[in-house]
Amino acid sequence: MPDRFKRIGLIAKYSDPAVADTLGQLMRDLERRGLEVLLDESAASYFSPPAHPVLERAALAAGSDLAIVVGGDGTLLNAARSLAEAEVPVLGVNLGRLGFLADVSPDEMHERMDEILAGHYEEERRSLLHARVLRGEQCVSESDALNDVVVHKWDIARMIELETRIDGRYLNTQRADGLIVATPTGSTAYALSGGGPILDPTLQAVVLVPICPHTLSNRPFVIDDRSEIDILVHGDDTTKAQITCDGQVNFGLVAGDHVLIRRKDHDLRLIHPPGHDHFDIMRRKLRWAEQP
Repeated sequence: MPDRFKRIGLIAKYSDPAVADTLGQLMRDLERRGLEVLLDESAASYFSPPAHPVLERAALAAGSDLAIVVGGDGTLLNAARSLAEAEVPVLGVNLGRLGFLADVSPDEMHERMDEILAGHYEEERRSLLHARVLRGEQCVSESDALNDVVVHKWDIARMIELETRIDGRYLNTQRADGLIVATPTGSTAYALSGGGPILDPTLQAVVLVPICPHTLSNRPFVIDDRSEIDILVHGDDTTKAQITCDGQVNFGLVAGDHVLIRRKDHDLRLIHPPGHDHFDIMRRKLRWAEQP
């Protein structure tokens, strides 16, 4: 298969000494192959001066045939919101801990790049969520999330009251510390620690996971990801709540705000080396194969 990736965009975790060596090796490897390299601002910060064009994240995504994210899953989550919009394939080099998304280690990076640049790789699409906050008739905030959108209490150890509707149909009103709305990708993140199920990444579904609900019959609920979720914040002027997307983007909520969540129109194109096995990753990362 002919080489299809000619322009490689590099994205790196910001200000992490562990990143510098791996990023430098990767850049030199790409240069030796005669490929055009683009850097985002965080990757460029490791080189003085940078030897390749430095672009904002959205411009890098639009101008690259392949984006390589060096860091961990958190770095990839941060980058995904821009990369999905351009539908550029994304490869993750894992320097973090779990590595559910970024699954290429620095030790195997050269060998895996040989395979991928020769056209031997597997691609999967991961859905994202798009969240909007409506205050009256005005949209006051919006953001995307690869893992989850969380509506939660803020600044005080007191439950909040949330009313949830699915496609306009009333589901429930609950008092809790919050509500997690997670994609299949996010089902192994915050939603998992809240007692939610693990969803296969190929499912077209979303899971709603209450955080410490006062009524214990409020359990995780899986719905079709084509649905629109409407979360209304109840309360008064003393209500303190927030919306947080992927644990990275947050916005303060007040009583009467509606949080509208739906599947984003664009998916993240995540690529893996040949032989990628999601179940094997689950066994290793969650230590299912270990004997008690």
